[in-house]
Amino acid sequence: MKIPIFTDDPGWHGAQLKQAFALRGVEAVFVSLQACVIDLSGDKPQIKIPLCDSLPPAVFVRGVSGGTLQQVITRLNVLHMLSMQGVVIYNDVKAIERTVDKAMTSFLLKLHGVATPPTWIAESRAHAESIRRAAAKNNQTLVIKPLFGSQGLGVRKLFDHEALPVPMQQFVDGVYYFQQLIETPMIAGKAAPHDYRVFVINGKVVAAMRRIGASWVNNVAAGGRCELAEQNQVMSQLALNAAAALDIAYCGVDIIQAASGEYYVLEVNSIPAWKGLQSVTDLNVAQLLVDDLLRRIEYAS
Repeated sequence: MKIPIFTDDPGWHGAQLKQAFALRGVEAVFVSLQACVIDLSGDKPQIKIPLCDSLPPAVFVRGVSGGTLQQVITRLNVLHMLSMQGVVIYNDVKAIERTVDKAMTSFLLKLHGVATPPTWIAESRAHAESIRRAAAKNNQTLVIKPLFGSQGLGVRKLFDHEALPVPMQQFVDGVYYFQQLIETPMIAGKAAPHDYRVFVINGKVVAAMRRIGASWVNNVAAGGRCELAEQNQVMSQLALNAAAALDIAYCGVDIIQAASGEYYVLEVNSIPAWKGLQSVTDLNVAQLLVDDLLRRIEYAS
């Protein structure tokens, strides 16, 4: 059996997955999604995947590269078409689409009653200004985030005295996505912004870590420090509810606890990194993912 791993940069995660597949007697090959060809010249549609002589039973998606709207749609179409031909896509392409868009993620969390910070999305600069004025009256500090983005890039507080970014500014790109800032409890009597990454696979929480930020942004890529977190029932159930709301096979759920004690889901990641988590747990996360995918292949066959 040969399983393509769709990625442009295998790196540490790719090496971990390749080794996990090998331990189960499966050959994994790294393939760039944009190198695939949709061939509709014959009697039946074909999706040609480099290094694969025929359709594989499954593909592991480790990345969908950005590009023009046409390029991104084509790459997602490759995944949709493979799925229509019986290939198991991990994570499912519809789940990837739901989570890569923060607005849709926030909508689905709210729709399913999963606690998430107050959120506003608008294209109009006038509407964005009115949202900010209302937040100021309610003593709410807003965080502005890129609609499509990861690793904390472009995430910043929006202060009252600060000019609202212009619509086409970098990390705004024509859409204003605001969330209320959630202030976190102190750690050991000191102010220490932090949140949690809870890793869910097949409806189960497998591990969780606390990320303590070098600044108020806690992402590992932004310098956050990781430590293993105990899985309390409230946080674990919130993560499971979030995964169910997004209908996703596995995910990294970012959760924050307010100083008042409540927990909120910030984001749900369908192509999550786990290098930081792996550094604080004895569980082999890549092996858990590979084994879950292989079970799905067996169930589908």
